[in-house]
Amino acid sequence: MFAVRLSDPLAPARIGWTFVALAAETQAVMAMRIMGMAGAWPVLPSENARMMSEKAPAFADAATAATRAVMAGAPPLAVADAWARPLRRRTKANARRLGRRGSRLT
Repeated sequence: MFAVRLSDPLAPARIGWTFVALAAETQAVMAMRIMGMAGAWPVLPSENARMMSEKAPAFADAATAATRAVMAGAPPLAVADAWARPLRRRTKANARRLGRRGSRLT
């Protein structure tokens, strides 16, 4: 039922790495978008609007997933994992999409 098993001794480390990856992808996406605003990274004209419009649904999905985990009696590590997964899906997709566009600096 839950992605995290209490019997897994590496569960805290796995969740920690999930949060590290979430932070790294977030920073990469922010950097590419800022460089896009400066003209140093090719982005679509709709990127600024997309950047603003995706935040609320992403955090709503994360809050919903975490709430469902809490209501189902999940342990704290599973709740943290449930919260991070929807955000990680979006940051991973954004990093991949923006990264494929490449830099104008080369």
